[in-house]
Amino acid sequence: MSVRIDEIDRKILMALQEDAGQSLDEIARKAGSSKTPVWNRIQKMKKSGMIQGQTAVLDAEALGFESCFFVLIRTSQHAASWKEQFMNALNARPEVMEAHRLAGDIDYILKVRVTNARAYDKFYQALIDDVDIYNVTALLSMEEIINNRPLPLREG
Repeated sequence: MSVRIDEIDRKILMALQEDAGQSLDEIARKAGSSKTPVWNRIQKMKKSGMIQGQTAVLDAEALGFESCFFVLIRTSQHAASWKEQFMNALNARPEVMEAHRLAGDIDYILKVRVTNARAYDKFYQALIDDVDIYNVTALLSMEEIINNRPLPLREG
């Protein structure tokens, strides 16, 4: 569902994506408005679900999570019970940064952050112990080129 936003909303959202911890004064300045209307707009966007929270972006490598794997999963099972078991297995593993169900030959892709290849193998072994998976392919990211890019909220 697409939500209509105006130019001030767009500027507020861009400022929040840039740094959600900046002051309301700074966000208002960037939006070309004053604090109270900007605060009201932010509250409205939170209530609508457009803004889902605020988080800090951590440097994974600086914290020892030097390996990023993209895990391609194929399954021969598509029953709701299997999907529930799979989702429970993923939710139990904090290494899973993202999970997407795909169209095409691959059913799911996971973004997994671990300290090293040995830690990935432990993750992999635990996952296949918990849920029946037809095929797993792991791709090691050699270099992160773009991360945390803001949504392109420009009109057009």
